[in-house]
Amino acid sequence: MSRPLNRSTGKRLPPPAARHSASLARSDRQRTAPGKRARGGQANLELPFSPPEDWHEPRTPRPKRKDPYAFKIVVQPAGKGYQHVLTPAEIRSRLRQLPPQFVELIEVVQLSRMTRKKERFPCYGMQWGNTLYLYPIEENRIEVHGRPPKPNQITEAAMFGGQWVQHARNEWKLQWSEPALKDFYLNNILIHELGHLVDQRNNGYVDRERYAEWFALHYGYKQSLRLEPKLRQRAVQRQHG
Repeated sequence: MSRPLNRSTGKRLPPPAARHSASLARSDRQRTAPGKRARGGQANLELPFSPPEDWHEPRTPRPKRKDPYAFKIVVQPAGKGYQHVLTPAEIRSRLRQLPPQFVELIEVVQLSRMTRKKERFPCYGMQWGNTLYLYPIEENRIEVHGRPPKPNQITEAAMFGGQWVQHARNEWKLQWSEPALKDFYLNNILIHELGHLVDQRNNGYVDRERYAEWFALHYGYKQSLRLEPKLRQRAVQRQHG
């Protein structure tokens, strides 16, 4: 089972009931930290860490909701210099397009705050228990990285309209437009983290990440093209822009 990633040391949190993934990110305040915007991290699950997060313990047994889409949404202040990408209405609207047996597993979706500690290794999103966490991004929608992106990171960003640009020898920036960033969060980050919650079969970190990536591609990116035909043309344009 995947566990929360320590965004300051790269170590993982060991609570036995936890099942989640952490999406690592880079910030302009910590350019020398290992890794770039990529899900995952170390596979050592026994290293201690106390994360700066508000954890919502899963209710046991989990009550059956009359409306499977009636999960709770918690909105925290984004933090100075940051913005939440999605609104509660956008989150509910997107998840209502998914089968109820997936969404009924969610108890809470939290739009988390950015703090000084989190700035060191900010996340796009995370899943723990029956809660999905979505994290804010810089207000200017520009992420600064100290290492070049990997090919899969370039491809993923291009799928949703993000653009990598090298500005100096050791400085790369990932730039987003507002529509592209919403597309990325709605049809990738949100669905990826839900994929971890839905995955009841895999225990290994690599297998869980592989499943969540497939889930996000099938129920996120590809479904968005079916739901909104105009996105087909936009997808071609943004991948070859």
